[in-house]
Amino acid sequence: MTQRTSQGTAVLAAVMIGAALATTAACTANEKPAREPNPKRQSEKPPGGARGDGRDAPPPAPSAAGGGQDAPRAFTLVASGDVLPHSSIISRANTDAGGDGYDFVPMLKGVEPVVSKADLAICHMETVYGANGDYTGYPSFKSPPQIARALKATGYDACSTASNHTLDDGAAGVRRTLGALDKAGVKHAGSGRTAAEGRSPAWLRAGGAKVAQLAYTYGTNGYPLPKGKPWTVNLMERDRIISDARAARKAGADVVVVSVHWGTEWQNTPDRRQLSLGKQLTASRTRGRADIDLILGTHAHVPQAYEKVNKTWVIYGMGDQIAGEMINHDGENDPRGNQSTLGRFTFAPPAAPGGRWEVKKAEFIPQWFNTGTGRATNLNAALARGADVADIRDRIRRVVLSRGAGKDGLVMGE
Repeated sequence: MTQRTSQGTAVLAAVMIGAALATTAACTANEKPAREPNPKRQSEKPPGGARGDGRDAPPPAPSAAGGGQDAPRAFTLVASGDVLPHSSIISRANTDAGGDGYDFVPMLKGVEPVVSKADLAICHMETVYGANGDYTGYPSFKSPPQIARALKATGYDACSTASNHTLDDGAAGVRRTLGALDKAGVKHAGSGRTAAEGRSPAWLRAGGAKVAQLAYTYGTNGYPLPKGKPWTVNLMERDRIISDARAARKAGADVVVVSVHWGTEWQNTPDRRQLSLGKQLTASRTRGRADIDLILGTHAHVPQAYEKVNKTWVIYGMGDQIAGEMINHDGENDPRGNQSTLGRFTFAPPAAPGGRWEVKKAEFIPQWFNTGTGRATNLNAALARGADVADIRDRIRRVVLSRGAGKDGLVMGE
């Protein structure tokens, strides 16, 4: 991660701080970290049914009588990339709140129609939350907790929270983040306040199916796991992921979704580790049934390919859904850092009891975060309104289809 400011000395300071804190460069922004003014304290009602032990319970089994809302039926799942609030993003949210607090809802209005219409919607919350106005961007992120309410207002049901920035403010940052998501009614997977929570999936329901979301990260920028709390964030290990997926299936999951923060930054193509792990995870089976039904990748800052591997869809990288102007490893402003996709998958019930819920339709929707306006944009919708964004849309499409996903039925959605 690199970052520029208007003063040359600030550039050097930011780079040196980043080198001390991180083992890999990440999350570049062309802006200055700042403590933002006038935080608005917002009271939020906890969602009904939350457990008091920091752990989700699996949803109840479908009605034995059949019919009604629990009768198996097709459902759609939408997923999106990294929410990465640099200082410029925090400032924009303060402006959108009229200078009093932070309002992130307008940033996501452009994708809300897609997200809210899905039966399930999953985001990736890359950063942890600060408190009492102590909000910072790069290199050590602490974001306003109002983001959680914006995610809920947009239609998200759950977020992955395992990333290389999960430990930017230690266990306290994780506690604040998961607490704010709980209050907003957004479930989460990938980090935990307790051992039970750290190992538990986010349990969701759609189409009469019980869906378990698991999440992992390749690392934590050199920050050690809190002493005595190895469950604070889930690290990406093949055997661990497979074991957790099988445990979720044993607990009643009809569909298992795995979110992974992985890959090489600024690389359009998936790296060797992504390809290898993707093959291993999708090949894992129990009594002939796949242990994992969908893999959602984040971290690379740029859109990467979709691919069907061992009859299972893998998104290697969705890109950044929200981020400031991005600077790549060559120190150059890189517009790819504000390009991304939303994946949309339609799952159909199994043909026979105990069978696999199959993806009957796979779609991607190209997205762009306009740093000038501070708004996420559905590029196809923007084109329909006459915006000059065809080049961005077409570039994303080429990357997404670069590993032959079109032959397996992946199409561009609206």
